[in-house]
Amino acid sequence: MAIEDGFTPPRMTPYGAPYRAPEGRAAMVRAQIRNSIRILGKLTSPLRADPDYLVIGTKRGGTTSMAKWLLEHPDVAPLFPARETRKGTYYFDVNFGRGDAWYKSHFPTRASLNLRAKRKGRPVLVGEATPYYLHSPHAANRAVEAVPNAKIIVLLRDPIARAFSHWTERTRNNVETLSFEEALAAEPGRLEGEEDKMLADPSYVSFAHQHFSYIDQGRYARGLRRWMQAFPPEQLLIIRSEDMYENPGKIFGQTLEFLGLPAYEPQAFSAWNMKPKDPVSAEATALLRQALADDVVELEDLLGRSMEWQ
Repeated sequence: MAIEDGFTPPRMTPYGAPYRAPEGRAAMVRAQIRNSIRILGKLTSPLRADPDYLVIGTKRGGTTSMAKWLLEHPDVAPLFPARETRKGTYYFDVNFGRGDAWYKSHFPTRASLNLRAKRKGRPVLVGEATPYYLHSPHAANRAVEAVPNAKIIVLLRDPIARAFSHWTERTRNNVETLSFEEALAAEPGRLEGEEDKMLADPSYVSFAHQHFSYIDQGRYARGLRRWMQAFPPEQLLIIRSEDMYENPGKIFGQTLEFLGLPAYEPQAFSAWNMKPKDPVSAEATALLRQALADDVVELEDLLGRSMEWQ
């Protein structure tokens, strides 16, 4: 792993968060119950539904907000078990080695969805949101093999604001120890050769590629092209995050139409995971603008529209 000498990546949960060992008997019992439920889900995986949609990123681009709003819709079912309130599985990127039964264990049974649909008189959908799917070099091909009929929702945020928000979150979770400027300077060395290793060995999971890619995850055209090659255009919805923040009702309505869901408005549109933050320094902004300018142009050419970021 091309990161600092002596660096030991912190232990992470399968879902991309720092691992915290259960403390006390009650916490240990809850952990055992969660493990038992996952085992049950795996054993019943042939009975479980495939996802109807995937929200694939970008990280810090509004995926949590979109996932939460969709889960408020009366015709969208939560992942299994519902009380975990989980939005995604990280299966097609970091957890692929856990196998299809593990992935399917996160979804409700087809019978339960059919029962809900019968009561409502219309289909009930289920999906997941994993923001690293857009950046992972393997996720698109793995997804189209496993769930070729899934609809794909992409949120793209100004890559400069995204990079700082990404760093802020990693710092808050004690994953990142460098200042923002130091992390940007360290990124080329941290990521050197990592994607090549991933492509050469699909079982290789790169901590740096997922967690320390503040600039690189803003290179949207590369990741988006993989998904556009894997899925037909009618199964892709690409949203500018700023449009969602500025007019959530309109964008959410377009998303529901894309998914074939009836109109619905959540009780309150709110941006999940938005924390107060200091502005990006002029020096970091200049570095990011220079590093990402060509990628923004490439993205705009790919989409045939201006993203209005620079």
